[in-house]
Amino acid sequence: MDFRFSEEQQAAVEAALAVFGGVAPDSVPSPSLVAGAVADDFDRALWERLAAADLLSLLLDEEFGGAGLDAIALCLVLRESAKVLARVPLLESCAATAAVQAYGDEELRGEILRRAGTGELVLTVAAHGRTGHDPAELAVTAGRDGDLWVLDGVQTAVPWAHNADFVLVPAHTGADRTVLALVPRVHEGAVLAEQISTAGERLGELRLDSVRLPDRYVLDADGAWPWLRDLLTVGTCALALGLGTAVLGMTSDYTGKREQFGYPLATFQAVAVQAADRYIDLRAMEVTLWQAAWRVGTRAGGTLPVSGDVAVAKIWASEGVRRVVQTAQHLHGGFGADTDYPLHRYHAWAKYLELSLGPAAAHEEALGDLLAAHQLG
Repeated sequence: MDFRFSEEQQAAVEAALAVFGGVAPDSVPSPSLVAGAVADDFDRALWERLAAADLLSLLLDEEFGGAGLDAIALCLVLRESAKVLARVPLLESCAATAAVQAYGDEELRGEILRRAGTGELVLTVAAHGRTGHDPAELAVTAGRDGDLWVLDGVQTAVPWAHNADFVLVPAHTGADRTVLALVPRVHEGAVLAEQISTAGERLGELRLDSVRLPDRYVLDADGAWPWLRDLLTVGTCALALGLGTAVLGMTSDYTGKREQFGYPLATFQAVAVQAADRYIDLRAMEVTLWQAAWRVGTRAGGTLPVSGDVAVAKIWASEGVRRVVQTAQHLHGGFGADTDYPLHRYHAWAKYLELSLGPAAAHEEALGDLLAAHQLG
């Protein structure tokens, strides 16, 4: 078997490196120094560069101006974005447009996809439910009223909600099915309240009070939400991998130069062992990510459902990114808490990613249930 990335995937990485090469992780005020959000909007200049490099249309077919690539290509680009803490809705917008392409009708695809691929339209996804702990699809109800759909409910912690043009909202129907509703940010009955993430970014609590949408704005195909949820999850795992890789690199550089008792810190066995353990974490995060992304992108079959591979990737990403940043803070000593040094920003972003992925214990329980329900061997 050939586990190498394709030429097209490698080209996406090269384009990402060129775009993200000039991004500074400390381009906005530190979340430790401001009471509210670090900025009112995402990095629009970077968003335009991503569009110019065709990185917003990676998953779109050629007929919509895209490259027709897969989840692995998106994850490769997301990994590079996280290394510099790029403040753009790259994951959410790409995932939402991919869902519209896969499950929307011809009219909706024509209205949304090409404009989203050029960065003109920005999409995000409400994936955290009412409280952040309950299933997102149960937080909003959707029902028919003639030719329209009517939505009611609350979604919390919607990333980039105040700056996106549309929010893709999972909702359950009276028939116990899940649909995806494309809600315009400015729409009668839709109200946004500001929330702040641990990284200092603006999130939105989205309240829907009898929001009425035309039929074309609701994706009611079976499997649309599970597929989108898995794509968002592997994308978040890719962000965790990129962030952890950058943090371990910072730690290696610091401990190689910082001397104690006349010797670099990196030469002490206790320091080297901790760094080696975190390197192992990153390699495990990487291999489980690519396995899950391959299953999500190809929809390939396996002994376990794709949710099994996604659960394993979440376990390693959630635990791994936390361990990497904690070890980095420990090995940097007090320097790691200096707000003039970017490590504390990575720590804040890592906490946000960990919370977004959810606790590893819950994913281990879900994986255990899958193993119990499926005969292996």
